[in-house]
Parts: sequence; C-alpha cells; structure tokens
Amino acid sequence: MSSAHSAVPTAGSVPSPTSPVSSSSSPAVAAPTIAELLDFVRRTARNEEIIASLPLDPEGRTWIRLDGPGGSEAWLIGWPPGTGTGWHDHADSIGAFTTAAGALKEHSLAVRLPTDGWKTLELTNGVDRSRELATGQGRAFGQNHVHEVLNESEDAHAISVHAYYPPLPRIRRFSRTGAVLRLEQTESPEDWQ
Repeated sequence: MSSAHSAVPTAGSVPSPTSPVSSSSSPAVAAPTIAELLDFVRRTARNEEIIASLPLDPEGRTWIRLDGPGGSEAWLIGWPPGTGTGWHDHADSIGAFTTAAGALKEHSLAVRLPTDGWKTLELTNGVDRSRELATGQGRAFGQNHVHEVLNESEDAHAISVHAYYPPLPRIRRFSRTGAVLRLEQTESPEDWQ
C-alpha cells in the first residue's frame, strides 16, 4: 500500500460492519467471491462511523486495515488532492473497491500480463480503459488486474474501501512511457503493513 507519497500508516484494525465473532471451534469459512468483496466494500463505504475513523493527511495517503469477509484483506484509504497509486497489480488476488467520499479515477489495462520473467512489455493499441468512481461507486476485478487509481481533485480528499482475497501475496509496481510498461519493483506484505 505504501508509495513515495504515503503517510505513515495509522495503527489499529477496525472491524467490518458485519464481522462475525470468531470461534476456534467454528467451521472453515469459504473464500469470498468477487461479488461478496464488492458487497462488503459498498456496505463499509456507507458506514459513517468507520469512514470518520480515518485520519486524513494533507500530504500523503493514510490507511487503516479492516477485517474483511472470509479472511480477505481490507483497507480504508484516504487520498489527499492530487495523489495516486501509480501503475500496479495485486498478483493472484481478486479484489474490489468503492469510493466512500469524493471521487477517484481508475486507469486500467484490458490485457493479461505474464506473471513472471519479463521486465518490459510493449502494449498494443486499444488496451487502455478509464472510469470515474464518484461517491458510492465501485468496481471489482480479477487476478493480475493492472491499474492506477488517482484523486484528480485539486482541493478535496477522497476516501475509499478496498478488499482483496487471498490477502495480497505481493504487489508489482510498474512505470509507463507511452505504450511501454516496465516492471519496476515487487513488494511483499512487509512493505505495506
């Protein structure tokens, strides 16, 4: 989750609005589907108490880890004006996110990248996608989804809720110059938790 523009992560874990009480004798929980992740982020984005718990920083993104459904990894993220993630993917995790306040823009690639063994890739025409996600709008995505998320506002924070399953094993970060996508680094959970 961290980037050169990130604030120090906030401490603590906030329970989801529907977190069940766990018990060591309870049966194994089924892995959440993409639809269940999207439902979770939408419900959580409407929970004013959880949204208000996120401290906002004027300089960098802030975040709080949430308890996601079925063992998923979930985050509440604050986006100061003009901030973004840069191009990245979530490896083999499926995911969803919803804008809880403000507006975000997502640029994505409609192409499946090789999982390993490459450093530079020339993209073909027609693979770029963009969408605006106003307050209350979200989207889900499958494995190896490559995108960047931005708060393009000049004066307003945005807040979003994200969930991934399985919990993120790695994030690959990319740079892009025209049609050339370059793998810059691979982060592991220790880098953002």
